Amino acid sequence: MTTSPAPVPAHIEIDGVPAADPGALATVMGGYGHFTAMQVRDGRVKGLGLHLDRLDRATRELFGAPLPGARVRELLGRAVGASGRRDSSARVYAYEHGARFLVAVTVREAAPDGPGAPRRLTAVDYLRPAAHLKHLGGFGQRYHGDAARRAGFDEALLTTPDGEVAEGAVTNIAFWDGTSLVWPTAPHLTGVTMALLAARLPSVHRPVKLQELPGFRAAFVANSREIAPVTAVDEVAYPVDEALMGRVSAAYASVPGEKIVASDGDGSAD
Repeated sequence: MTTSPAPVPAHIEIDGVPAADPGALATVMGGYGHFTAMQVRDGRVKGLGLHLDRLDRATRELFGAPLPGARVRELLGRAVGASGRRDSSARVYAYEHGARFLVAVTVREAAPDGPGAPRRLTAVDYLRPAAHLKHLGGFGQRYHGDAARRAGFDEALLTTPDGEVAEGAVTNIAFWDGTSLVWPTAPHLTGVTMALLAARLPSVHRPVKLQELPGFRAAFVANSREIAPVTAVDEVAYPVDEALMGRVSAAYASVPGEKIVASDGDGSAD
């Protein structure tokens, strides 16, 4: 009986220099996978359980296998510890790798605390594919985001062909009607910051059309790095509602950070 020869690993060079681990690099360059992004403060993460659930659900959907939270905690805690950055911006990725998947963790400088600078948005007819996933390969949203900045805006606002608002290119958006936050329901990613705020402030989730935007009193965008007021969507202008932004900031500040790894010696994680 003949057997098939073992596959020959890819040979990859970057600027003329062979890659240290061609197999791992080829996996990353394949672009099929998902991730979550978070801010770490003193070894803790707001909404860590939501991040772990997101990773597990997406891994099951894409790769047909679980990604246990205990494994993520271990890998994340190890990377944060090795980086020497107890305050940091961290990402956990799951990449396709043959019949299984690889998990990668990146740890970078922490995003500044506090509210972000006011944003001006421009609406574009574009929805991310499989928008419920925080997946890799975000060419479209990067393309439209860069085009928005070249046109003098800060970010693109993604919409359906008939003008239903979905999300920002890299954020969720909420509108303030004077009573509740209104979160658009066109295909979007339910961000962890969005979920934390919606659970703590009066909120409704419903379709929002572009023609409705003049009827709202204020708006803001949110992601793992910041929460920032929106001062315009194309020709529709909004004031910065300081009272609203104060409530939003206070709600987010009230979320307790969850420890990445246990430190009380009993082997548990809170």
